[in-house]
Amino acid sequence: MKNHVPELPARELELARVLVVNDDLTSRLAVRAVLEAGGYQVDSAASAAEAVGKLDEKQYELVVSDLQMESPQAGLEVLAHARLMHYKPATAILTTHLNHQPDSSKQVLVKSEDVPDLLGKVADLISQRAARIVEGQMRQG
Repeated sequence: MKNHVPELPARELELARVLVVNDDLTSRLAVRAVLEAGGYQVDSAASAAEAVGKLDEKQYELVVSDLQMESPQAGLEVLAHARLMHYKPATAILTTHLNHQPDSSKQVLVKSEDVPDLLGKVADLISQRAARIVEGQMRQG
């Protein structure tokens, strides 16, 4: 008689969660599709107000925002709010052109049309965030 070992339920793989913020529907859907194909769990927002609400509801490893949406500063406001969250997501500016340089050196410009670069930068930002969290926990422990 064989020993019967019950099968454990398959644990759902926890994917890194990314918030994509862009008021342009085509760009938002394209970036979302690329990131989902790259293995990320993606939420999206069409405005700064919607993004702030999502940041308050869920935790994200990365927030990628267009700069200019309903106002010229809307994207920077989203990223500033993200940096105030207790879970400290990584942040990046999404752009189709690199003629605007952000004021803060902590923000990374991500060109939406360069898919390999986009996926590479997203992976780098998420791994850097994870390393900061581990370092912080080691200092506390």
